[in-house]
Amino acid sequence: MKPGAPLLQSTRLLDQVRERIRYLHYSLKTEKAYLYWVRFFIRWSATQSGDMRHPREMGVADVEAFLSMLANERKVSASTHNQALSALLFLYREVLNIDLPWLNNIGRPQQTKRIPSVLTKDEVAGLLAQLDGVTALLARLLYGTGMRLMEGMRLRIKDVDFDRHVIIVREAKGGKDRVVMLPRSLAPAMRQQMLAARAQWEADRQVQR
Repeated sequence: MKPGAPLLQSTRLLDQVRERIRYLHYSLKTEKAYLYWVRFFIRWSATQSGDMRHPREMGVADVEAFLSMLANERKVSASTHNQALSALLFLYREVLNIDLPWLNNIGRPQQTKRIPSVLTKDEVAGLLAQLDGVTALLARLLYGTGMRLMEGMRLRIKDVDFDRHVIIVREAKGGKDRVVMLPRSLAPAMRQQMLAARAQWEADRQVQR
């Protein structure tokens, strides 16, 4: 048990994984991915040994065989392979509290570096011209601020500062907050969207009465 980490209350392994992930404030996408790989690892191991075993009973041979299967039979990408390995590292270290030396010696595949494709200003303008409504506003907001998709989807009114022309992005990557600039050209559309959202909220509240 790591210092400061509370005792797990759940008795089932997958529930323990979920409990520890939520205590550490990992994202929902990470939670789903880790649960998938832990479940896959256990079920795959059962097909190899003929019986369902707890990860405590497994070791380096099982983990390496699983990762080799992903690379050679499933032919997963380097990023997928790393995700599976990260899930197993989390299982053993954070959930089972087993810091096995061999975990540090398992190599991670090198990802192929590729030159990203970047649209020109004219291409971006043409793309944005095909959008309308809230979708267009969101696309322009992401392009103008550099926010990620889910950051834009989760944006709240209280985090938009029109006086300073900034947006506070809450719980961004790594669980950290950050500030981005609000393009002045988007301010009128943002204000209009806020008024529309307020009107929708008022209408919904009247219906519920």
